[in-house]
Amino acid sequence: MKITDIKLGKISVPLKVPFKTALRTVKSIEDIIVEIHTDIGNIGYGEAAPTGVITGDTNLSIIGAIKDHIAPSIKGCHIENFEELMSKLHSSVVGNTSAKAAIDIALYDLYGQLYNTSVYKILGGYRKNITTDITISVNNPDEMVRDSINAIKLGYKTLKVKVGKDSQMDIKRLSDIRNAVGNNIDIRIDANQGWKPKEAIKTLNKMEDLELNLELVEQPVVAYDIEGMKLVTDNVNIPVLADESVFSERDALKILQKRAADIINIKLMKTGGINKALKIMTMAEIYDVECMIGCMLEAKVSVNAAVHLAAAKKIITKIDLDGPVLCKADPVIGGSTFNNSKITVNKEIGFGIKYIEGIEYI
Repeated sequence: MKITDIKLGKISVPLKVPFKTALRTVKSIEDIIVEIHTDIGNIGYGEAAPTGVITGDTNLSIIGAIKDHIAPSIKGCHIENFEELMSKLHSSVVGNTSAKAAIDIALYDLYGQLYNTSVYKILGGYRKNITTDITISVNNPDEMVRDSINAIKLGYKTLKVKVGKDSQMDIKRLSDIRNAVGNNIDIRIDANQGWKPKEAIKTLNKMEDLELNLELVEQPVVAYDIEGMKLVTDNVNIPVLADESVFSERDALKILQKRAADIINIKLMKTGGINKALKIMTMAEIYDVECMIGCMLEAKVSVNAAVHLAAAKKIITKIDLDGPVLCKADPVIGGSTFNNSKITVNKEIGFGIKYIEGIEYI
């Protein structure tokens, strides 16, 4: 199976409600779709999410990285030579992890098709069903309480609440939500780098004093401040999840060696795809540290790939793959089934993507 062409397109998918964090507000998903075509007619699908405030990647930079660097390095290569393909992909250009992730996903799709099996089985086949949380955007407390109650009515048992804009208001937000949903619902909070280390310690300890019973706190401090994250980890009882601090294997190793966080969050747009994510997960296993798998604001192509990885590996114990259910519509035909919090890997070849509606080819 030989790569003959790489096509790029854009999709636009409106969200049900605006997605608000400490870093940004988004109203629609505007992603790049990759199609890798082969000499025997098979097509592998990938997706890249432009998340400039986190990865530094924009639509134009993704397109440029693929057209000018990645595509020329892998065109004409055989899918059978998978290790060589991964080497060419990651050495073709520095950074550009979202562009690399899109290509990586499409290549894994073709690799599964080559061997006529599902990717999650190739990667480990640990389970078929996983359960995701749902994100509650930063808003006024009343609106966040309403969104939390609505999510629970849909069957969600875990809420991921965005915080980090105002620590005193964050305490009120969480107190109001906990009072409204009771103690049988798990609550995770994500500060998106919004606090200083001492502010994070003070805020989290206050939340613990109020018995808000938080499952974890995600990225409480700025990504580069590993010492600050370790300070938080060492001084609060709430488990700390490293997200924006971990892009590469080297980032993960630094966190693990310093014990700067209790959990590692893997996102394909940060790691550059599944191949590098697997390396981070192996290191986490060595250090006996659990992993979460998450996503940016992405449509179903790339989130579906993350689902396969989550289904394949036991080390992934927490799931944050709600991107597709935040969308007003799903333009992706095929792939895993998203039924609110319940996600099922279907018995399909590769990643199971058959068609994507509304692509604007570039």
